[in-house]
This record gives sequence, structure tokens and C-alpha cells, in this order.
Amino acid sequence: MAEAKVKRRGEGYSLDAPLLEVRGLKRHFDVSPPWLNRVIERTGRRILRAVDGIDFSIGKGETFSLVGESGCGKSTVARLVVGLYAPTAGSIRFEGVEIGPPGERRRNPQIQSRMQMIFQDPYASLNPRWRVANIIAEPLLARGLLKDRAEIRKRVGELLTQVGLSPADMEKFPHEFSGGQRQRISIARALSGEPEFLVCDEPTSALDVSVQAQILNLMMDLQRRLGLTYLFISHDLAVVYHVSTRVGVMYLGRLVEVAEKRALFRQPRHPYTRMLLDAIPDLAMSGRQRIPVAGEVPSPIDPPPGCTFHPRCPFANDRCRREVPELIAAEGGDQVACHAVEEGRLPDWHAPAPAA
Repeated sequence: MAEAKVKRRGEGYSLDAPLLEVRGLKRHFDVSPPWLNRVIERTGRRILRAVDGIDFSIGKGETFSLVGESGCGKSTVARLVVGLYAPTAGSIRFEGVEIGPPGERRRNPQIQSRMQMIFQDPYASLNPRWRVANIIAEPLLARGLLKDRAEIRKRVGELLTQVGLSPADMEKFPHEFSGGQRQRISIARALSGEPEFLVCDEPTSALDVSVQAQILNLMMDLQRRLGLTYLFISHDLAVVYHVSTRVGVMYLGRLVEVAEKRALFRQPRHPYTRMLLDAIPDLAMSGRQRIPVAGEVPSPIDPPPGCTFHPRCPFANDRCRREVPELIAAEGGDQVACHAVEEGRLPDWHAPAPAA
């Protein structure tokens, strides 16, 4: 099994430091109407707080998953990490080196080349006018890893074999493949740049369930053999349980709970996490009382005061409506942002993990 090499980068960096560290990360979008409309309607600017201050770290070789309902900011975090968006505030450090601002990424191209992204829709992420050989070879040429045409074709064939396709497929176009095969091509393209860190933005959500399992097993096998580290974005809790080492639960741009996978699924602390798990069908018919997810996610343009989850939370009190909870350490090294947990007001909750 090949293992990714740990390199020292930046003063004071240690081998025990996380591969990726995010602190106070924010991304706000100005969605205001045009200036003249605001003057006529006498309204101010409208700011959408897609990511509103989150902290997490990812150790080398692990899979850290972000989960939550649509619109909670998961995909925005993914795009911030790989540099497709610039952060409004906060820090993104890769092996101790700051890469958040665009200028810092340009000054550290060797770090940017060590991360790649697998996108959600395999039908939109591949150039329909390029043959598979050109699609997979693009990172090789961009990074200057290979220049000889024969060597490039040989490497493309090896990558296709690695993801379960045939080297002969390099002559085909994306429209000649199924959704699962296209996602395999996307994975081969990501691996061709020889990354250590992959950001996976819901890579199986557009695929059939049977194909999802194949792609997930492929990604886990590649992680073991190549020593990869994953930031995995998903709204599917069964998928998250199958692939994750640790899980971060997002709600309206903020992390509400971070825990080791088995601990989170066995005994979640935050009421929102409990509601998400209660939405999973109880195949064992245990008869346990369940609390369904009520209401809708509030607008990130005008979030509720205090804890943004309080309009949907059955355990909310006046403090929840007034104070924003901070992410604090809980039992077992996990983290949770909830006044009810801090004050011991939540009843016990236990459930078996979902089927993988």
C-alpha cells in the first residue's frame, strides 16, 4: 500500500499537525438588488451568509464528511477549500501554510497541485467535445508531470484501469458512458494530477443506488492504496456512515456538531443531528419514539437570532432565542454547539447505525 508522504511546510509545523485546518471560515454573497432599485424601494444591501464561521481540521489519511440539508453551505465549503471561492474571512491552512486568500494560493502552487475536486454531476463536469484521453491527460500537462505523448497515453491507460475501466475507453467521448462510468472518469482525472487531498462534492448523489455502492467502494479502495485524504460532502447519512472517519453536521452555514462517525450515529448530541437520524427508516421496527424534522431551513439572508435552529427545535428556551451557541468540547473529544446540551436538558437518544 502506497502512503502519501508527510512534508514539513512552514515554521513550527509538526508531523502530528492536521493536513487541512480551517478556522473562522466565512463566505458571504452580496445578493442585493441593483442600486437604483434599492434607492426607490428604500432597502439596504442583502447579504447571504452561506458559510458563517466554521472550524474543523482533517488529519492525514482520514475522511471528514460534512452533512446537512440542502442550502446549509456544504458545497460552498468545498469550493472554498479548493480555491474556487475566496473566503470573506477566516483561515484555510494546508500543512501549516495559509492558502485562503487567492494571492497565497498563487504563491504556493505546489500546495494547490496537491488537491483536486470530484464534482457532483458527472454529466456536467466532463467536456463533451473532448475524448477521455484528453480529459484525463489535462492535469498531467498542466502540472508538467509528463510531456512525451507515448508516456501520457500509457499513464492514461493505467488510470482508467485503476478506476475499473478499459484503456481502450480513452478514445471515446463522455456521451458514450453511463453516469457511473463518467464518475469513474472524473475520479481518474482527479488522480492524474497525483493529489494527496480530494474534495468530493456529493460524488454519488446523481447516480443509481447500486452504482453508488460501486463508486464508494472504489474511492475507499483508492484511499487505502494511495494514502489519500478526503473531504466528503453529502446529504445521504447512509453514505456518510459508509465512508467517514469523522462527521461534521452543518446547519445554516455553521457547524452544530463534530464527532467520530460511530459516536455520532450511536448517540448524537445536537437536536438537529437527532432529527436527521430520526428521518432514516427504522428497518428494525424497534418502536423507538422518533422526532421528525419539522419546518424548513430559514433563509441565510435573514437568519433567526440566537441559535438559528431554535424555530425548529422542541428543546429551545429563551436563551436559545437570544444567544448564539459556540462549538464546545463534549464527552469523548467531540464538539457540539447547543445550549440544551450544555445545560443537560436533552433526553437520552440511542439508535443502531444505518445499514451501509
